[in-house]
Amino acid sequence: MLCSTVRQILVNTEKKYGPEDAIRYKIGKNEIESKSYTQLKQDSESFSNVLNSLGEQGQHISVIGMTSYEWLVTYFGTVNSGSVVVPLDVNLPAEDVCDLIDRSDSTVLVYDEVRKDVAAIAKERCPQLKYIISMQQEEHDDHASSWQKLLEENRGSFDYEPQPDQLCTIMFTSGTTGKSKGVMLTHRNVAENATCLDMKIPERIVIMTVLPIHHAYCLSMDILKGVSLGAVICINDSLIRVAKNIKLFKPEMILMVPLMIETMAKKLEEASLLPAKIVKNQVFGKQFHTICSGGAYLDPSYIDMFKKYDITIQQGYGMTECAPVISVSQSWNIRKDAVGQLIPNCEAKTVDGELWVKGSSVMQGYYKMPEETAETLEDGWLKTGDLGYVDEDGFVYLTGRKKNLIITKNGENVSPEELENALSTNRLVGEVLVREKGGVIEAEIYPDQDYVKKKRIKDVQAKLQEVIDEYNKTAAPQKRIYSLIVRDTEFEKTTTRKIKRF
Repeated sequence: MLCSTVRQILVNTEKKYGPEDAIRYKIGKNEIESKSYTQLKQDSESFSNVLNSLGEQGQHISVIGMTSYEWLVTYFGTVNSGSVVVPLDVNLPAEDVCDLIDRSDSTVLVYDEVRKDVAAIAKERCPQLKYIISMQQEEHDDHASSWQKLLEENRGSFDYEPQPDQLCTIMFTSGTTGKSKGVMLTHRNVAENATCLDMKIPERIVIMTVLPIHHAYCLSMDILKGVSLGAVICINDSLIRVAKNIKLFKPEMILMVPLMIETMAKKLEEASLLPAKIVKNQVFGKQFHTICSGGAYLDPSYIDMFKKYDITIQQGYGMTECAPVISVSQSWNIRKDAVGQLIPNCEAKTVDGELWVKGSSVMQGYYKMPEETAETLEDGWLKTGDLGYVDEDGFVYLTGRKKNLIITKNGENVSPEELENALSTNRLVGEVLVREKGGVIEAEIYPDQDYVKKKRIKDVQAKLQEVIDEYNKTAAPQKRIYSLIVRDTEFEKTTTRKIKRF
C-alpha cells in the first residue's frame, strides 16, 4: 500500500499487527528481547511529547548510535512530530560529527554512549545545540538528560499529521571525494520510496538488519519497508557476530552490501565439497531465502553461486539523493548484468552517457548548498553522476561514475570501475583501484591476504602481474593496464566501505 508519510506507515501497521513483535534485539549473549508494534508506536509518540515539552518540536534533531530500539523510537518520534531527523554516522571522528551537527542546525543531540566522546565536546563546538540526551544514562545530570527518564515523564499519545511535502530528514552523504552534503528528503520522498513497489515479500517476514542505521539504504529497505510489511526486524549487534546472530534470530531475508556477500561466499566456498543443502542449513538456516544487495557493484557470478544454495540475490541501485532506491530486481525477473528495474515512482533518461532520474523520491536539494543543488538538479531531474542506460523493459545498466572517467591520450573514455570489476574476479585481488598515471592506466592492488596464505604464494607481485597480463590479452587497447602497484595495507575507505578516490 502506497504511503506518503512515515507516520502513515507506522499507524497502518500498528492497526494491523499491534501486539505482534516489531523489533527483536539481544540483551545478553543468547537472550532476545522484543517490542511490539503498539509499543513502538506508543514509545515514539512519547518521544514526540519529549520534543514538544522541550520546545523543540519542528526543529532539527541529530541522532548518533548503533542500531537500537532507542534509535528507532527517536527516529519515528522525531519525524512523526513534524521535526527533522539528522542521522549521523556512528564511525565518524568526533570533530566531523560536531561539524555536521552544526551545519545541519540541530538543536538537540540524542546519542548512544558508544559516542560519549561526541557528547563531551558537542556543547562548546555546536553553539545552536540546546539539549543533549543520552540513550543509556539512567538519570538526568548537568551534562545530559536521560532518554529513558524523559520518555517516562512524557508518556502519552501524540496526534500530529505531517504533510507529505514537509521536510523529514537531512542525510549526509558519505562521499568518496569532497565534502559531505546534507540531502533534504521529505516524507513523500522516503515513504513513497519504501512503499511504491510491491516486491511480493510476505507480511510478517523475519529480517535481520546488519547495515549502519544512518545509511539511507538501511533506513528505507530494512526499517521503513520492513515496518510497512509488518516484518519482524532483528537487530544485529556486531558485524563480527553476523553468523552467530543468523543462528540466533533465524532471519528469512537480509539486506547486504557486496563486501558482505563476498565474505559469505568465501565461507560457502570453503565447504563446497559438502552437499549444498547441509551447508546452507548450517550457515543460514533452512528458513533463509533472500539477500538484497545494494550500495556498490556486485559481481553477477555470485547470483548463480548463491542459487545453488536456494538463496536468491536481488540487486538494487540507488543514491541518498533519491531516498535512495532507483531500481531493484524482482525475485522472479532477474537479469544478472542489470542493477534491477526502475521502481514505479521513478523515470530515467540518459544525457551524454549519464543517467538522469525523476520522480517522487528525488530530494529537495542539499541543505544550505545552493550551488551544489543547482549542479545536481535540473527541471526536476536528478543527475546521478553514473554512466548508464535503461532498456525498454526498465532495467538499469551501469558502466561507471562520470567523475572517475579516464580520458586516454587518444581521446578514448575508459571507466575505471569496468576494469576494477574485471580484475576483482580473481581471488588474489582483494581490493583494487584503477587510475590514469603519466599517460597510462595503472592498477593499485591490495592482495587478499587469506588467499596468499592459503595458496602459499611467495612472490605476490609476480602473481598479480600474471593476473594483469591475463586481463590485457582480451582487453581493448585503450583499456590495457601498463603499470601495477602492490599495496601492503588496505585502501582508506568511507564508512560505507567504499574505497576513497583522491
